[in-house]
Amino acid sequence: MRLLGVDLGKKRIGLAVMDMEVGLARPLPVINALAALARDAEQVVAVAKKEQAKGVVLGLPLDGGEETQMSAVMRRFGGELENRGLKVFFVDESLTSAEANTAMYEAGLKASQRKKRLDSEAACLILERYREL
Repeated sequence: MRLLGVDLGKKRIGLAVMDMEVGLARPLPVINALAALARDAEQVVAVAKKEQAKGVVLGLPLDGGEETQMSAVMRRFGGELENRGLKVFFVDESLTSAEANTAMYEAGLKASQRKKRLDSEAACLILERYREL
């Protein structure tokens, strides 16, 4: 099954895709968040269809293992995606952005390159965490 990883932010939405049988996540271009969950869901559904993804893995922000106010937003976003026909899965996204930034820094990417790719690289890590469950 092919899944789309999503790192939802207030300004940008990081995306990645993974064929679960192969197990390699591939970052996709970042899309701009539209500041409305329904509109953002439409954008994510369009990418999922283009990538032939049957489901979406959303990063769930946790604080010490407990859900936060943003966790509730992510669950509502998941509901928007489910209402549009996608299977939705959640995984703890704690520190994915920091891990992605560190990996890109160690790979020698300049700050400007890291900024452009950060959200989608975090989405790759979200998919990898889900695969490890």
